[in-house]
Amino acid sequence: MRKINILYVVTQLELGGAQKQLLSLIRQIDRDRYNLFLFTAQDGLLMEEALSLSDLTLHRSKYIKRSIDPLKDLLALIEIVRFIKKNKIDVVHTHSSKAGVLGRWAGALARAKIIIHTVHGWSFNDFQNPFVRKLYQRLERISAKFTDKIVVVSNHDRQKGLDSRIGSDRQYFLLRYGIDRAQFGSKDSSIRKELGISEDALVVGTIACFKPQKALEDFVQLASLARQVLPQARFLMVGDGVLRQKIERLIAEFNLGPQFILVGWRRDIPRILSAMDVFVLTSLWEGLPIAVLEAMASQVPVVATHTGGISEVIAEGKTGFLVPCHDMPSMLKKVRILLEDASLKSRIICDAKKCVDEKFDTKTLVRAYEDLYQKLTEIKGMTHVC
Repeated sequence: MRKINILYVVTQLELGGAQKQLLSLIRQIDRDRYNLFLFTAQDGLLMEEALSLSDLTLHRSKYIKRSIDPLKDLLALIEIVRFIKKNKIDVVHTHSSKAGVLGRWAGALARAKIIIHTVHGWSFNDFQNPFVRKLYQRLERISAKFTDKIVVVSNHDRQKGLDSRIGSDRQYFLLRYGIDRAQFGSKDSSIRKELGISEDALVVGTIACFKPQKALEDFVQLASLARQVLPQARFLMVGDGVLRQKIERLIAEFNLGPQFILVGWRRDIPRILSAMDVFVLTSLWEGLPIAVLEAMASQVPVVATHTGGISEVIAEGKTGFLVPCHDMPSMLKKVRILLEDASLKSRIICDAKKCVDEKFDTKTLVRAYEDLYQKLTEIKGMTHVC
């Protein structure tokens, strides 16, 4: 008898929700039942954390990357196939869009017994070129044909997949994100001083990768609109990415330098959240943004764009506020309400934290994945692997 060999495939270990959830799963999964392998790109902000995990065989590929590159994508596919065969992988579990295609195709070619894909937001969205969107949908449909389970983090993504004719209803499995709640909720009185923010300032913050999906130009517009009505407000941006220079130019163009604090990527997110009075999300599309859940767990009220599965956690006026994409006047109105109505803010904080505490727990997430692996291995006759 031997343990089940599980290969996780993720495109890159960047500081995103999908990657953080995956590492939480790997950190806590039962090592007595599973041998764990991880295939990813060479670099990433979470690479050091991945390397520190015990009993994990980590392969860093020089071929796999986020952008489409037919030659390197083919080489990465071949590399994953060989890795699966060499290590006698039983379960291939993919995360993120590029890895979701390459990893599942490799699993099928290498005849892996079980193939699972977790959708952290689909690769296609309404803001794409129609040809690109149809191409990605087609790739997802093909990949679903040899996928045993498609795990989604929101009912919205399940319905979106079915509406796009990706897989069948029986293939979908809803499994919400998990939050290590013990990390969040305490206030750090030193963080504002460290960031150069006065104690009496009103801090509106966001945490995001600087990429088109997050529409951070809208966050700058929000600050510009707030200048006249909330002169004491400061705008805190946590993250980095390809649009960093564009964001910095916009801040300079609107003469917002004194109101902005850009801190890049931070590993102490609970401390950063404790410095905020309101958390905002300006995304154009999402699966279920983990930054919102972390803000709710940290007792920071949320105003977010109405996209993806976020309405499954943000109940309007009860656990936060939702506004249409690009509608910064409406977002400013909701931010002002939270900053000026202490009683309402307190009620929303309380209800939001209760929502997270009841539905989003890391231990529950890990147990659910272990149960899913166990069920699939039994179906495939792999309860005892020889």
